[in-house]
Amino acid sequence: MQTTVDSSSNKEFVSTKVFTFHSWTQSESRTLTVVIPEVANAAYGMYTWPCAPVLAQYVWHNEHLLRGKTVLEIGSGTALTGVVAAKCGARVILSDSALYPDCLENCQKSCKANNLTGVDVIPLTWGIVSPPLLQLPPVHIILGSDCFYDTKDFEDVLVTVAFLMNRNVVCEFWCTYQKRSATRSIEFYLSKWSLQAKEIPVSSFCDEDFSLRMDCPGIDSVHLFIITSKKTDRPQDVSAVT
Repeated sequence: MQTTVDSSSNKEFVSTKVFTFHSWTQSESRTLTVVIPEVANAAYGMYTWPCAPVLAQYVWHNEHLLRGKTVLEIGSGTALTGVVAAKCGARVILSDSALYPDCLENCQKSCKANNLTGVDVIPLTWGIVSPPLLQLPPVHIILGSDCFYDTKDFEDVLVTVAFLMNRNVVCEFWCTYQKRSATRSIEFYLSKWSLQAKEIPVSSFCDEDFSLRMDCPGIDSVHLFIITSKKTDRPQDVSAVT
């Protein structure tokens, strides 16, 4: 990961980060480079936190699963993961809270920095059934990095996810979570909203040099989960989502 700094603003620390992702199969290896503008200020979503590159790497590693699918990223922030999904050939919709217009603007800047067109950016506040939520097409994959940062948001996130899964029962929620406390859990809310979670080992899609290449402190404490509706009769493993 490379970083350049723009010192033209004396109010905000503006930077551009370059992320490089690798994927491999028995027959080939592929590399993707993504440019992300970010701002270090009070808005959490304007900065790329460790969960985002881990989820983006999983997306790139599973490019074949996203091609041609409708993908919604919630809490997009800098939109790193959504940008990677668009590079995989998915129809991507980026979203963030209507309370943070600067984050929505930054999503648009990320698309422009990576020469992406046709990516919608919408205001979507977790837990609220708003017109933008109702107007969404059936979604195949929901992406969310570090959405379970604040315990007050846990149920709101899963309410939104459950609403979308009721529209498309085979929809999956791919999310990353940085473990900060052993006392926090979403297990109760998963059960309440008829959802289930399965952990995907990070080592199964990241190479040995990933942590060093990303240069994000705390990246080794990030976990990835696939959350689905119980109606799909898929295997369940919620014990690790803490």
